[in-house]
Amino acid sequence: MAILEERENKHAFLVSPDANKTEIKKAIELKFDVKVVKVATINQSGKQKQMTVRSGGRTIRTSGKRSDFKKAIITLDSGSTIDLMRGDSAS
Repeated sequence: MAILEERENKHAFLVSPDANKTEIKKAIELKFDVKVVKVATINQSGKQKQMTVRSGGRTIRTSGKRSDFKKAIITLDSGSTIDLMRGDSAS
C-alpha cells in the first residue's frame, strides 16, 4: 500500500489488485487509526510500450507492457487526518 496524494480529505493508495473495498477500509482504519467514510477503487491496466534495445551492436525493436495496478481513493471523516510525513494519524 502506497500513499499517492491528499486532496479534500481524500487520500489515494496503491493497493493489491485482489483487495476489495471492505478489506481496504479495515486496513486503513487499523494502520492509521482514522474513520473511513468511503472507498472508491480503480483498476488500471498497463499500457503497451515500444522499446528500442541495443544488443551486440544491433538495434532491436520490441514491445513491452507496463504493470497493471489498482488504486483506492479513501475519503476520511471530517475530524480525521493522516500525517503523510510520519505515516501516523493526527486526530
